[in-house]
Amino acid sequence: MFTRPTSRSVRRLPAALLTVVLGTAVLSACGGDKSPADDSAKGSAGAGFPRTVKSALGGDVTIPAKPKRVVVLDTGELDDVTTLGVKPVGAVSPHMKTEGGFPAYLKDEIGGVKDVGPLLEPNLEKIIALKPDLILSSKVRHEKIYDKLKSIAPTVFTETTGGPWKANLKVHAKALGLEKQADKKLKEYEQRAKALGEAIKKKYHGKMPSASVVRFVAGPTRLYQKSSYSGVVLDDIGLARPKSQSSTSPDKTMLDVSPEQIDQAQADLIFVTAADDPDRTQKKDVTSNPVWKALPAVKDHKVFEVPDETWMSGIGIQAAEHMLADVAKATGVTLPKA
Repeated sequence: MFTRPTSRSVRRLPAALLTVVLGTAVLSACGGDKSPADDSAKGSAGAGFPRTVKSALGGDVTIPAKPKRVVVLDTGELDDVTTLGVKPVGAVSPHMKTEGGFPAYLKDEIGGVKDVGPLLEPNLEKIIALKPDLILSSKVRHEKIYDKLKSIAPTVFTETTGGPWKANLKVHAKALGLEKQADKKLKEYEQRAKALGEAIKKKYHGKMPSASVVRFVAGPTRLYQKSSYSGVVLDDIGLARPKSQSSTSPDKTMLDVSPEQIDQAQADLIFVTAADDPDRTQKKDVTSNPVWKALPAVKDHKVFEVPDETWMSGIGIQAAEHMLADVAKATGVTLPKA
């Protein structure tokens, strides 16, 4: 499912320079240079710092003071920290965002944030220059450069991304000392999703419609399972899923299909995203195929184009809120107030 980084940017960094810069970063973290973390060390004890957070790599990671200069190396982490009111000093943009740049749905949250990407090959020199006091990412993305990252600042990894996004939020919140805020935000989102589901069920005379998620990428077309990020959100609403997308296994979050197999996407509602330039995907082949045209949802105009950056790469509460709005619009119900 995921592409592991080749760390080409790491290889391009001269070994001697990397050693010197990383060494400087370590000395700074130990007190050689004054940083925001140093200024807050005394005052942060009451907020539960220093604290230890369990990381998917490196075991227990000690965070000496409440983080003030955070670098996030994936889109889920970016959604999470901004949900909690933290503007990172550095972040990466989605690696499958065709127009480039940070997610548009977070534009009001990330003004002035430095791009330290690309996502699959973060630029270590740029990260070091930002003097972070916390780095957040995941094992599935950046396992190969974990040792270099932890030499720059305390680094907390989750295991993977996507389906376990709620558990990941709790890890990120603990590292930031914002557990109560995370719990509150998550509870509010889940209550809203449930209320939306109840409104949809009422409109559909007591029976929940089924929803299918189709993603066009540079390769086979994908159908997303219940265990995926979007699948979890649809499950929170209570929408039914077709048999082709009913897997709850964390190891099976998508199903590749050919244009001739697109009938497996049939559902009452079909949500479609494109992760790449349509000309590089099978979108034209699929949508011009008689199998696609024969789907009842296509004939009934129940196919809805939705943003890939929220339905696929957002992986957090803010992206999920946008998904709720899209589902409300598709089903013709009023989105419950937050």
